[in-house]
Amino acid sequence: MEVRFRFKGEVRILDTLIAGLKDVCATFPDKRKADGVYSMSDIGMSAFSLFFMQSDSFLSYQRSLAEGRKTSNCQTLFGITKIPSDNHIRSMLDPVHPSLLQPVFDQVVATLCAHEAMSAFQRLGGRTLIALDGTEYFCSQKIGCPHCQTRKRSNGKVESYHAMLAATVVAPGHARVIPLMPEFIVKPDGAEKQDCERNAAKRWLAAHAQRMAPLNPIYLGDDLFACQPIAEAIISGGADFLMTAKPDSHKALYDFMSGAEMNELIVRRKEGYKTITARYRWFIATPLRDGKDALTVNWIGVTFSNEKGKITYDNAFVTSLPVTRTTVAEIATCARARWKVENESFNVLKNNGYALEHNFGHGKQNLAMTFAAMNMLAFAFHTICDCLEKLWIKAREAKHARKRLFEHIRTITVYHVFPTWDALMQTIIDAKPPPNIDTQIGL
Repeated sequence: MEVRFRFKGEVRILDTLIAGLKDVCATFPDKRKADGVYSMSDIGMSAFSLFFMQSDSFLSYQRSLAEGRKTSNCQTLFGITKIPSDNHIRSMLDPVHPSLLQPVFDQVVATLCAHEAMSAFQRLGGRTLIALDGTEYFCSQKIGCPHCQTRKRSNGKVESYHAMLAATVVAPGHARVIPLMPEFIVKPDGAEKQDCERNAAKRWLAAHAQRMAPLNPIYLGDDLFACQPIAEAIISGGADFLMTAKPDSHKALYDFMSGAEMNELIVRRKEGYKTITARYRWFIATPLRDGKDALTVNWIGVTFSNEKGKITYDNAFVTSLPVTRTTVAEIATCARARWKVENESFNVLKNNGYALEHNFGHGKQNLAMTFAAMNMLAFAFHTICDCLEKLWIKAREAKHARKRLFEHIRTITVYHVFPTWDALMQTIIDAKPPPNIDTQIGL
């Protein structure tokens, strides 16, 4: 199903995002033979609401509100007609593959582009940096499913775990990141060999390279991805790469450069009261690996040192981008933005409210993956609100931090039903609900 999104001035951005997700949830496969009490739209949106509100108790509180007030924030804010039980949600969403959420991740990018917010993430003359990296989001010695990877610990116990390859739009100097549709690292049905991050990256590029092409992407990655198969997959999709390259894993590359004269640029700059000396070295056209078919890449070495000459940063990268004296510093700055996928994405998702590693429900088929994708989608929606929704931005500024904002959202939605997101945000800003709030919801 092709989902079309309209951007109207009178419709709030968050409302449009939620409406698009609701339409997609309505297309989820329904394993019931007859119409049920709860629509697939209500089931999907109920699950998503937990992640968006950062509260695994949100539905239980809203059921209590609905009993006493005949409506709830599930209905007014998320468009949920009837709230299903937690067990029913898990049972019905287990067969739903996370890839069905792809149109909503596309909607996130389309929204940023339509409101001219994507340009704030672009560097190197309109290029978009997309960092690829893997992370685990579930681990247990008791629970597992056919898609789980497994490993044996030194004590002899076997762990089941889930991991994914995340693709995230990052930019040096930008406080936000944009999660894209992840690729899940799973053991294929009937296969003995474990899946890995590299294979997941190849699948992600095969599925999404054409979709990302309008963003003119440059793919960032750590040393694991600086290999010929990944580099060729990126180039064949019309993009460029900028990857970390360590000597231990790129012996042929460093042997080729050994003893050769390097291009060099030294830049000194003030950072507060400190003087930082940046030394950039680069080498043009070196083979990425052994063999006549080796891909030719450009190499960049970056070293930072303080006033005493002590090295504070030392790293190296390979890239398909042309490197010159005028571009080397900016390219290196973009390469260093790769860490944002760990600090500003994984760290936030695991330790700052999203509880990515919490077992919301594992299931026997796709549930763990679908819940993880919904959690990342909630993070993406929040990022759009942080960038574009004026009242959301004011509410966050009023509470000074993401954590405090969600503490207030969780607390006041337990006791009040809000007719709109604007009413909820205005209540947080003013520290009091708007007048006649009950009248607005028909009470």
